[in-house]
Amino acid sequence: MDGFLLIRKAKGITSNGVVQEVKKRFNFKKVGHLGTLDPMATGLLIVAVNKATKFSSYFLNEIKAYSAEVTLGGTSDTDDAEGNILNVTSDLPDSKKVILSLSSFLGESLQKAPFYSALKHKGKPLYKYAREGELIEKPSRKINIMDISNICYQEPLLEFDIVCSKGTYIRSIANDFGKELKVGAYLHKLIRTSIGDFKLSNALSIDDFQKKIKN
Repeated sequence: MDGFLLIRKAKGITSNGVVQEVKKRFNFKKVGHLGTLDPMATGLLIVAVNKATKFSSYFLNEIKAYSAEVTLGGTSDTDDAEGNILNVTSDLPDSKKVILSLSSFLGESLQKAPFYSALKHKGKPLYKYAREGELIEKPSRKINIMDISNICYQEPLLEFDIVCSKGTYIRSIANDFGKELKVGAYLHKLIRTSIGDFKLSNALSIDDFQKKIKN
């Protein structure tokens, strides 16, 4: 078998963990994924199988879409809910100010990657340095936020859908957004809903794939 599998990634497993599980269950020789999802994140993960791994680079520039949930009134050392939550406050801005601030992120900008990320420095992921107490700062990269929609704010949670270019960290957007509002913010939940023309609605869990193949 050669091709791409649309996997519905569950919370708590790494993208590489999904790759290893697919390789083990289906006895594929070569398996790789197209675009990392943090362990906390869920949603669409495209997995390339056997000869399809040679064409993975064609998908790296695809536009991605997410459904995000951000908590206002605190900061996190990992920029998400899995880190240590600090600087907690209940003095939060009103809905109008929140929506206006979030909308300001539309368009092109420069973004710094989180210290806890899969980006590599001297062949080693940044998150490994961070876990050892060494914070490596990478140069800012250009990103593009094409759309922010379905905004819903109910203190302290802010929900929205976002469409963005490759290499965009939604955790960093949450952190920068919190800084702009001067109350802090961190990513609470993230679901990847599409990569290019591939949709989460067409994805299956690993267990469902296994059942489908057996049938």
